[in-house]
Amino acid sequence: MTSTTKTEPAAAQWSTMTTPMVAALTTLCASTALSGIIVGSRWLGFSLLAVVVVSGLGLLLRGLRVHTLVVGIAQMFAVLCLLVVLFTNSGILGLFPGPSSLHDLGGVLHDSAEIVKVGVPPVPATTPIMCLVVIAIGLVAVLVDTLAVAAAAPAACGLVLLCVYAVPASLSETMLPWWSFMLGAASFALLLAVDGTHRHRLGRNRAAGTATGTAGAASPAALTGVALLLALLAGAGITMVGTIGQLPGNGDGGDGAGTALGIKPFTSLRGMLTHEGNTELFRVRGLGQDDRYLRAVTLTTYDRNGGWKPPTEMPQGVPADGELPPAPGVDPTDATLSAIEVEPINSVDYWVPVYGTPHQISQLPQGIRYDPTTSMVYSEKAQKMPAYIEEADMSEPSAAELRAAGSNYDGLDPHYLQRADVDPQITTLANRLTSGKSTELDKVLAIKNYFDPSNGFVYRTETSQGSDATALADFVFRSKAGYCEQYASSMAVLLRQAGIPSRVALGYTAGFPQGDYRSITTTDAHAWVEVFFPGRGWITFDPTPLSDGRAYTPAYANSTDTGGPDDTSTSTTNTNDDKAPKAEEPLPEDPTNAAQSTTGSTDQQDSGVSLGWTAWVAAVLVLGALIVTASAWLIGKRKPSSARLRTALTVAAYVVWTLALVFALAIVSWWLSALAVIIVALATPRAVRDWRRRARLHRVAGSGRDAADAAWAELLAESVDRGLPVQQADTVRSAARRLVREHNLDEDGKQGMRTMVNVLERSWYGDGTPDPELVKALEEVRTSMRRNAPLAFKAKMLPRSVLRRRGI
Repeated sequence: MTSTTKTEPAAAQWSTMTTPMVAALTTLCASTALSGIIVGSRWLGFSLLAVVVVSGLGLLLRGLRVHTLVVGIAQMFAVLCLLVVLFTNSGILGLFPGPSSLHDLGGVLHDSAEIVKVGVPPVPATTPIMCLVVIAIGLVAVLVDTLAVAAAAPAACGLVLLCVYAVPASLSETMLPWWSFMLGAASFALLLAVDGTHRHRLGRNRAAGTATGTAGAASPAALTGVALLLALLAGAGITMVGTIGQLPGNGDGGDGAGTALGIKPFTSLRGMLTHEGNTELFRVRGLGQDDRYLRAVTLTTYDRNGGWKPPTEMPQGVPADGELPPAPGVDPTDATLSAIEVEPINSVDYWVPVYGTPHQISQLPQGIRYDPTTSMVYSEKAQKMPAYIEEADMSEPSAAELRAAGSNYDGLDPHYLQRADVDPQITTLANRLTSGKSTELDKVLAIKNYFDPSNGFVYRTETSQGSDATALADFVFRSKAGYCEQYASSMAVLLRQAGIPSRVALGYTAGFPQGDYRSITTTDAHAWVEVFFPGRGWITFDPTPLSDGRAYTPAYANSTDTGGPDDTSTSTTNTNDDKAPKAEEPLPEDPTNAAQSTTGSTDQQDSGVSLGWTAWVAAVLVLGALIVTASAWLIGKRKPSSARLRTALTVAAYVVWTLALVFALAIVSWWLSALAVIIVALATPRAVRDWRRRARLHRVAGSGRDAADAAWAELLAESVDRGLPVQQADTVRSAARRLVREHNLDEDGKQGMRTMVNVLERSWYGDGTPDPELVKALEEVRTSMRRNAPLAFKAKMLPRSVLRRRGI
């Protein structure tokens, strides 16, 4: 009677450890392509963590003989759990995704998408970018693991890995590192070599009579097709996102009226400030010694979860060609015009930067529009503008004129007076700082001077990019460290809370003289605050404590006289009267919150240090584990007789891989590492049983003189796992009859048992010639046992043959 049961080749199990490990190594080596678009090496620890989690879970589930589809789904779910642990604080039990954690994760992904759209490679290794790294490398690890192990088609992994290289290559302005290609090529060649060795062994087993059906032949092909389709679609989707900001139009190809603004300008600002290098953007002529800022965008709306944003819908405006309408609240008859030429060099954008209050712009292409309300000149699509000439009002009011301007905001868009939904502490601070100030200018200066360095504020570009509801209060009251984005955003919010119309302006500082022009580069990107004064329009105030000479400090910003004549001094020294006293700085209402905040800050710093050394230790352990694993594989291939040495190396590889997993998880949390140790301890008996089984099946497949003994030992171990140990006094035939009876073997199992007994007796009492029927017979008996006496879950995880004092 011919068995129709699908059996598991012994040689196939030989690849269940080696192939997944080499596939993981190949994915990790391919991820080094990210070094061309991400600053530093912090991303490598996150890549390693994602690869270890995916590969380790795949090894565990396949050891439990879980269905391939379930393994893939579980691996993707594990990547999601990893994202929750790494990038949110609201997971269920700190690990599993829930509605709150998914919402937080969506916010991080939104920030990462904005950085991808407008960031300039190489981008800093910020939290949103690390989130993208974990997602991308995690999914690639799942695809490579599925193709190489489940589908037994490692050659198809080449297309997936090619996408990993194609995306950084398309985004980077320079060639990717040569060593990255070398590592990727070498690891992929190793994966193919391992697959070739596996196929050789499988072919030899087929020749020896191992039953292998063709029913599953279509499964690898289907898996390969689906995985390749997903990889190609993912690669195409990512490469559609460029490094220059995208401004979606209204979709009807109109003249630009009603254009929707989908860009996040602060993200572009961050990209330029943190970009390694210095790219020239503009050359300006006619500015003379004036250090006035060049304005590109104004942000009018504050969202407590997204920060300052431009208007969602731009007004229709007017064509920016020729004389422009006057700005609201400004008397054009008092204007003193200056002709300024702006020559874009490497700027490709939607915004046409202007100085002061523009009265006329010439030499711009068709389709450029000007909105006097927002003071922005813009295009419907990103383009490099030709050199243009602006007639701008560069007059500067005195402090006395600003104090006399009053606070009559009739005719001003009420949007500029809209208070923000912020922490009540922010409103309290705004009211306290402006209390007792008789004029709007003095209120503005009181708020501006709160951000003085003597009050603990420092300028720092290496800071978090948080724009959630707590980031504003954290900067204003606790961290006091940031760059122009934090300073301008905070001051503008405080002004709005004090009832003063304000907005945030983005653009550039004055640059530096270069011959007959001023050169403005990416390092000049800047943000500041503009405050509306009736009759004077929008006036510049810059709270950022720049110390490199780029700051523009007009005379009115240094005024401390609340009623006398204008103070024309340009000194940047502020009196204690205008400065917010440190002793009066409001504290959080709940002292516990303050303690938690301080502790959180310390924890973040400690985490940064921990991330460095734990990542390096994990990387060294992974390298050591790969070396030990490769050594065990080579010894098993070239010196099959060195079983003891191969056993020692296999045990060493297991230990080193476990330590690598522990330290990789320690990048996130030592508690997670402790959980991993517990899981590994629980999984070790099963792993030992699987290893013993593979070793015995390997000896059986080798058809050596000890093949029959190895087959019988494995059969007895299967019986012990099912609670039926064989007595030492039993003969082979009596033990065989007992196994058939107690485990209720079917006809295929009985036939296989008869064959095994005959082969075993011939090996003991005959010439020891290997019998090609042994492999098939052993598989028939094992299959019959699994079918008629299946193991319980506890018996699988805690096999009796391993836990006995003397294991078989």
